[in-house]
Amino acid sequence: SSRAIQGSPLHTPFLSLTSGQPGVLAKMHRSALLLRRPGLSGALLRPLALTPQSRKSAGRPSGSRPRTWVGGLSANLGGFRALSSNANAEPARPTITLEISKKNSKADKDMTPKEIVESLNRHIVGQNDAKRAIAIAMRNRWRRMKLESPLKDEVMPKNILMIGPTGVGKSEVARRLAKIAGAPFVKVEATKYTEVGFHGKDVDTIIKDLVEVAISLQRAKAKEENKAEVTLAVENRILDILAGDSAQNSTRESLRSLLQQGELGDRTIEVELPVGGNKGMPNDGKGGFQLGDFVVKMDNMMGSKTQTKRMKISECMPILEDLEADKMINSETIEREALKNTEENGIVFIDEIDKIIDVHHFGADASAEGVQRDLLPLIEGSAISTRHGNVNTDHILFVCSGAFHQAKPSDLLAELQGRLPIKVELKALTEADLYLILTVPESNLIKQQIALMGTEGLKLTFPDEAIKELARMAFEINATVENIGARRLHTVLERIMEEISFSADEHAAGDKGGEFTVTADYVKERVASMMVKSDLSRYML
Repeated sequence: SSRAIQGSPLHTPFLSLTSGQPGVLAKMHRSALLLRRPGLSGALLRPLALTPQSRKSAGRPSGSRPRTWVGGLSANLGGFRALSSNANAEPARPTITLEISKKNSKADKDMTPKEIVESLNRHIVGQNDAKRAIAIAMRNRWRRMKLESPLKDEVMPKNILMIGPTGVGKSEVARRLAKIAGAPFVKVEATKYTEVGFHGKDVDTIIKDLVEVAISLQRAKAKEENKAEVTLAVENRILDILAGDSAQNSTRESLRSLLQQGELGDRTIEVELPVGGNKGMPNDGKGGFQLGDFVVKMDNMMGSKTQTKRMKISECMPILEDLEADKMINSETIEREALKNTEENGIVFIDEIDKIIDVHHFGADASAEGVQRDLLPLIEGSAISTRHGNVNTDHILFVCSGAFHQAKPSDLLAELQGRLPIKVELKALTEADLYLILTVPESNLIKQQIALMGTEGLKLTFPDEAIKELARMAFEINATVENIGARRLHTVLERIMEEISFSADEHAAGDKGGEFTVTADYVKERVASMMVKSDLSRYML
């Protein structure tokens, strides 16, 4: 393909890349640089500028200004930045060092079950059965994509039902799964939906929300692919404002260098921006056609209004990047790819599914058994109409979870139980588990408190004995008052840190040199009032 950089002195295509060839050929105006390297396919060229000695050996006369091509050229050469030499000088062969690095072609969706479990282990303690079930389900989706039709269409996902008390990690598994999945993911609460015919959200909006997430992911991916071109366009637009169209190239390149280094971030400029008339438009709550969409389409047809705003360069650059990226992105292609990604890789996590079980039978409940009936065709596989097109839910993975305190999994509709074939029971947390939660995860609660106090200049220390005592007391409170799982650690730790946080500045300037050690005795003293054997308030009138 051949491309030309907009706004550069070259108005003819200067770059030619042959797809699939092991070498890279770069043609420039008045000078040529030929790079050949056997087996270069699949590798990246890291940005490496020529050394002063190599530029001197290239035959550039003293006092001449070298032309530096950045932006589009570096993007099309995979990140390689080249300097062209004067054509009138005697040609020479400068020594150019290329650093070859293998591209990490293993995406998150290609992770093996062991790697997925290891990734979850960095943030979640225990619950190996749930982690293994999630890892196998995600890997089976990758395996299905490797099959050929019609067998590929017949392989259905094995939906999962996670059962366990509150605070054992069900929601945390979903939150971490969303980060490593690299696929459209949505987490919803079953109690937010009502039966068809009642006022409220229908369960179809789950898929409509999933499509919106997929479109956002696809749009972000497209912006990343065009990042170099978008950056160059934004730089040229800002340089046109700063230097004007008649400025010399040397002036523009000097300003470009300062702009790339962030030296001009605080400078205020006047920039033309479209009027955001679609903000605050009412939403119908069901994922259908919205008034805001109609306004946006009419603006695109009639031409959106613009207004001049005075902004700092650092503030307007993200806005300009979004505007330039929207010009380069084909919305129809984005929507088509997003719908396909939703059908093939979508993941839906439905929490609190036990709350839609009608246990008391005191009349009709719009958020109970009727919602279960509405979920049946959604999980089994059906076509859901969205404003971007129809979505088939046959291959969308559904993960449901619930504490099941007042009801049993067998109280669900028999048809719904059959659509959740894999049942995983999460175990209640022990005292050892609570201790591991405070120490093992990468961003555990102890590290968070130490970092927060560090901003005040206070060096906080938690000896191992204090952490064990904290875990022991949290476990005892769960056993005697109410078992809320790992959430009890937040309650206990905040009680311990209350006085320290309130007087952090005084502790930082105190006689102990800005240090504070939380001992086991201090933990007992602060949490003693919470150690109540039974909740007597329930017996009070």
